[in-house]
Amino acid sequence: MSRNRRFPVYLRPVVLAALLAGAGGAHAELWGFVDAYGVAHFAPRAVDARYRLVHADLAASGPRVPGKRDGADALLTWMEIAPEAKAIVPWVREAARTHGVDAELLTAVIAVESGFRREAVSSRGAIGLMQITADTGDRYGTAAERRRPAAERLLDARTNILTGARMLADLTRRYGHIELALAAWNAGEGTVRRHGGLPRLAETRAHVHLVLELYWALLQRSQSQRATSLALG
Repeated sequence: MSRNRRFPVYLRPVVLAALLAGAGGAHAELWGFVDAYGVAHFAPRAVDARYRLVHADLAASGPRVPGKRDGADALLTWMEIAPEAKAIVPWVREAARTHGVDAELLTAVIAVESGFRREAVSSRGAIGLMQITADTGDRYGTAAERRRPAAERLLDARTNILTGARMLADLTRRYGHIELALAAWNAGEGTVRRHGGLPRLAETRAHVHLVLELYWALLQRSQSQRATSLALG
């Protein structure tokens, strides 16, 4: 891997499972930092002194000390300014508006699935930013989109994001819960059905956990940026 350009975090499922082994549960934290080469690193714990807290459930971890989020802010800022992340913002916003899925959730899925690498293709044949298989791409593609082969069109960033947003919106409506929608995204609807809920699979739980942690961190950041005044009751 060349060191003369920035590379985003790219968490493969097997790495996710290893990272979250023993973390178990919705209250584990998300830590991270950006290194000297601009590479973003995420982990469910402080692996070493470079890691700073990105997000944690306040009910589990207690109130945060003001001024202790510098490292987390730097990491989230990286996600806002990295060229590969900035380039897809218009399509993420379009997909969010069109299909009623939070832009922050779409961004979190993209970060965990592909690390903003639009050309990514997994060993299982998942393609592009949101790592969508050709079969799923045909299932959620529009009639106009299906005129092109799925393996080709899913490498197009806009098409990939719109397809993923349709799928995520559909899964969320059917399961009524983002956690189960993400589990079905990762493990398949049949697996969620057989387990009667969130599957007891390390890879799937790792995937769901990291997407949700990133989602909430991004959501909190965007809400704070939109705030223009402080009202004390």
